[in-house]
Amino acid sequence: QVQLVESGGGLVQAGGSLRLSCAASGRTLSSYAMGWFRQAPGKEREFAAASSRGGTITSYVESVKGRFTISRDNAKNTVYLQMNSLKPEDTAVYYCAAGLKTAASRWANEYDYWGQGTQVTVSS
Repeated sequence: QVQLVESGGGLVQAGGSLRLSCAASGRTLSSYAMGWFRQAPGKEREFAAASSRGGTITSYVESVKGRFTISRDNAKNTVYLQMNSLKPEDTAVYYCAAGLKTAASRWANEYDYWGQGTQVTVSS
């Protein structure tokens, strides 16, 4: 079992930055691919970014490429999502997820464990 806890969300103006953290306990994160997903009000959860176990492979949804960066510190058992040049359409609850049998997948059903989410609100 892996327990994931996200932090770092908040209210920011358009153009600003936030760094989300996802701290894991129970198992070492180096065994898992990690993903960030987000869900805006009234919309389905969507993929944002993912990292392979070693962090050498990353993937992003087109709308965040060049603005978001996923990274991981396996020694600290933590995954990060650096979000720059934020836009109002980035407003959502952001969830991190851990997958044992996947590699930087953008498919939510390939992840085994999920955090509770952290709210990101970008004002215009």
